[in-house]
Amino acid sequence: MNSLIDKSAVVIGGLAPVGRLAFGCWRYVGMSVSEARLRIDAALGAGMNLIDTADVYGLDWGGTGFGACEELLGAVLKANPALRARMVLASKGGIIPGVPYDSSAKYLVEACEASLARLNTEVIDLYQIHRPDFFAHPAEIAEALLRLKRDGKIREVGASNFTPSQIDMLAEAVPIVSHQFEYSALRLAPLTDGTFDQCLRRPLAALAWSPLAGGKLSTGEGLRAPLLKCLDHLAQREGVDRATLALAFTLAHPARPVVIVGTMNVERIAAVGASLDVCLERNDVYDIIEASMGASLP
Repeated sequence: MNSLIDKSAVVIGGLAPVGRLAFGCWRYVGMSVSEARLRIDAALGAGMNLIDTADVYGLDWGGTGFGACEELLGAVLKANPALRARMVLASKGGIIPGVPYDSSAKYLVEACEASLARLNTEVIDLYQIHRPDFFAHPAEIAEALLRLKRDGKIREVGASNFTPSQIDMLAEAVPIVSHQFEYSALRLAPLTDGTFDQCLRRPLAALAWSPLAGGKLSTGEGLRAPLLKCLDHLAQREGVDRATLALAFTLAHPARPVVIVGTMNVERIAAVGASLDVCLERNDVYDIIEASMGASLP
């Protein structure tokens, strides 16, 4: 069989190549610096050299508040400076709980500088607008991002959770190299709403978050019976667990998404690479899609 999964590294703008799997820091809270270091070591050891965080991470999963995940990662980098050169560090800004979004030039510059301080680094490799601010003009957003690039505080610019038209609008004002969006066997919209099409056309690096749908694709909780049956059949055939099979599905698109995995289990981090060796063919991925939709494609 010829698998749809291309295991080769992905290049994001002018950054160092990254692996097809990345380490997400949304749950990177509630542990000591030494415990946090173990997670980074496991991720880098598994080829997950893109480390993805955001300034707002830390408000969930028992975190101490806004910025807590960046602070913990920054503490790891301060204690182990050599780790920084081994990773492509990504962060995001623009969400303010209660506002909820602010992409004004003044705020973005201040938010990025605050992230740099928390992360104990001089530069963020990939800085992404976390969610679109409907009341920020693209020219003003570009002003901030271009200033940050010019000052050497960020290397490349991306967007997260934008619509394709919002990406196009922003990209007219500032070069965009990535788009981060939700995609999984339970979240199929990027296949049909133009998101993946745009990633291929521009091109943009596609960064897929929540590839296990918040754990549902691992536990089976709330899944349609046909989808559960399909995933389990393919997992058994490939000799892997359901979560690994679900990750393989997200990897199979020709846009070659970088799949962001958020587990904090060290053993699981080390094992996720097995998804790259799953052999999914065209009929397999369409079986998953139809089972998820609960209907046959025309």
